[in-house]
Amino acid sequence: MELKIQTLSFKHCLFFFTFQVVVAFFFFSATFQGKVKPDDIFVTDVPSKPEEPVKIILLWTWPFGTAFPLNQCPSQFDGTGCFFTVNRSLYSEAAAVVLHSRDVCSSKNQLPQMQRPPNQYWIWFTMESPSHNPNTGFMEKLINLTMTYRADSDIFTPYGWLERHDGTENVSIPEKTKLVAWVVSNWNPNSRRVKYYGELKNHLAVDVFGNQRLPLPREKHIETLSKYKFYLAFENSIHEDYITEKLWHNALASWAVPVVLGPTRANYERFLPPDAFIHVDDFPTAKGLADYLHALDKDDNRHKQYFYWRRSLKPVAPARLNSHYCKVCKAIKEAPSYRTVPSITNWFK
Repeated sequence: MELKIQTLSFKHCLFFFTFQVVVAFFFFSATFQGKVKPDDIFVTDVPSKPEEPVKIILLWTWPFGTAFPLNQCPSQFDGTGCFFTVNRSLYSEAAAVVLHSRDVCSSKNQLPQMQRPPNQYWIWFTMESPSHNPNTGFMEKLINLTMTYRADSDIFTPYGWLERHDGTENVSIPEKTKLVAWVVSNWNPNSRRVKYYGELKNHLAVDVFGNQRLPLPREKHIETLSKYKFYLAFENSIHEDYITEKLWHNALASWAVPVVLGPTRANYERFLPPDAFIHVDDFPTAKGLADYLHALDKDDNRHKQYFYWRRSLKPVAPARLNSHYCKVCKAIKEAPSYRTVPSITNWFK
């Protein structure tokens, strides 16, 4: 019995050996005749295309000392191929260094002091207006790219924008029980907005929130402002494209019609439909504006016309600065020929 099993095993081995020889013969014959390509067999031996080196983007400081998640770009901003960091030890390897103006403006010593690597981009970033950006003179001939709310910046970072939607968005206006609100923290009696308010309040009741005025808890910001039909989106200084969160967040997020004081109506219309806001310059006097708002308050149909644009558009106001920084990645990958901005002071005014 045992001998029989061994005999059978030998026969089986002989059979499989013969079978393998035959298969090998036909396989290599086909290869020789060009029917099977060597790359089909040894595909793992073909070297893959090397990936582009990761571009390091160094945030020289957290803006105003406020940290936020890095390397977590929103879906609409492509952050692939870039690595964001605040680790200054990576300075010599960084493709770009982002300098937040207000955090480095007090002294040139706050800028990087190490030898600058060839073709490293220094990016000047600010969301403040020229009126609140001091000491730009010592940055002359040091900056390669600008990153601001101005539309002509190398990296455009507006406070908000409009996006199209498919028409399924809910455009029902929240119930409004109050008339006009204004949130102000920087009360400068010599500013145009405070002077204008001084005239307006003689003809129109305005609820003013802010320092030493009506309290407005952060967690109830939008909930509170949503009760008002109109919001005074008055900018603290008047400059091209300087249209801030006062409009994009305070007014539009609370479904209040913005009453704007800032750049010209034509400038606003570069970013908003003409019937999305009311401009103080549309009226010769503050009393004229007050009379118009009182008339709208009594006419629901005319008031609703300021919301028709929402049937196809929705406002977007990023809550964090990471969306602005994420734009640096695309800008660096598509940057024009390396150059230096001659004068930040002359450009940003």
